Amino acid sequence: MGIYGAMGIAVGGLKAQSYALEQISSNIANSQTTGYKRIDTSFVDLVTDSPYWQQAGGSVQVYSRGTNTVQGDISNASVGTYMALNGDGFFIVDQQTGESDGAPIFSGVNAYTRRGDFEIDANGYLVNGAGYFLKGFPVDSTTGNISGSLPQAMELSNDFLQANPTTEIKYRANLADYPLTANADPDVANSELLDAADFANDPTTSGTLATDGYIQASDETTFLESSISGGAITVYDQGGGPVNVQLRWAKVASTQNGDPADNWNMFYLSDSTATGTNAMWTNVGQDYTFDSSGQLSPAVTSVTLTGLTIDGSSIGDVTLNHGTAGLTQFADANGNAEVTELSQDGYAAGELVGVSISETGRVVASYTNGRSIDLYQVAVAKFNATNRLAKLDGGAYAETQDSGPPIVDTEARIIGSALENSNTDIADEFTKLITTQQAYAAGTRIVTTSDEMLQEVLNMVR
Repeated sequence: MGIYGAMGIAVGGLKAQSYALEQISSNIANSQTTGYKRIDTSFVDLVTDSPYWQQAGGSVQVYSRGTNTVQGDISNASVGTYMALNGDGFFIVDQQTGESDGAPIFSGVNAYTRRGDFEIDANGYLVNGAGYFLKGFPVDSTTGNISGSLPQAMELSNDFLQANPTTEIKYRANLADYPLTANADPDVANSELLDAADFANDPTTSGTLATDGYIQASDETTFLESSISGGAITVYDQGGGPVNVQLRWAKVASTQNGDPADNWNMFYLSDSTATGTNAMWTNVGQDYTFDSSGQLSPAVTSVTLTGLTIDGSSIGDVTLNHGTAGLTQFADANGNAEVTELSQDGYAAGELVGVSISETGRVVASYTNGRSIDLYQVAVAKFNATNRLAKLDGGAYAETQDSGPPIVDTEARIIGSALENSNTDIADEFTKLITTQQAYAAGTRIVTTSDEMLQEVLNMVR
């Protein structure tokens, strides 16, 4: 091959270095592009078909080498819908191809990206800075489970969250063995107890207030002086309106005073504006009997308040849930009811105030009523041959035969309010730039030298 071969090899080398320079240029240009994956250059040597003892010089071929598996640095962001993948995988996205009645029409072909700067557009979709629409699985707001088998473009609604009336109150407490009521006097037997005979509506003569009884407004002072506070909680009626439920405990029997068991009754303030003989405090309708160890006997895990109405607001049937061993009667120097749990499951209607991303990849909507609802699960795709995906504009990729089909994962680690930066290292790219420039300059010297040698050959025949 000789001189001509050397010149041809040198020209091939110049083309290879030019290709490498092109990749370096692209990497530097996208050093600030969110989710960008740099492209490295791979050189492969070519040899001629010749015996090893007369091996001739060969040329070079150049290929691009992806770095899709190389994580970029993750930085915090102030936008709640921004997200970054920590580890393998890609967000599944789609592109808009048209519009119908103001709503986007999608291509139906999945693309994949690490660019997580998603924001809500005018139609409620999550769209990143390159115009790709995020896809995921809807979440059932009741069960919290994923519904559907195929990811879909996420569309968020600005509708109010519908009110939910209270159906359960969780209540756990310890009742002091000796309640320090206003009337309690250690020197006066039974002074800490509520005496049914003191109340005008007592339908019995047994000395205990009937479990279906109530306290008249005219007897309120006597009742308050013979009972202790059981706490208060805001519940929600059928229209989502807040209603304050005040609870009180009254001990009605005590073994210390000769009664066969320690008995308590619970009351709630059913009508705060009642007057005269009208009912003000209502008995929940359950005897709470404690044994000598301070445990309920028989056990009472829950009580249903049928048609609960407070100050004219209808709440409906509400379960007062104590759970297992949720109520006890132990000695307490404070002489009150130590409430350890008091919560309920209702809420008022709420307006959407924000959307964020959880660590599990859930798209969470927050409302003015304090509720947070999971709307979607972000879908993440993984590939067996990640670096063999085809690059698309906007930092996206397309599936290829060499990459294999996507493996959809719903348990990838996603960081909300964060972005993955480009994995380009400027210092490293400048090092490669200097090396490429030197190699290119050396290649031009080979061409120049080969040309000069050819001129010498031509001068021989003159």
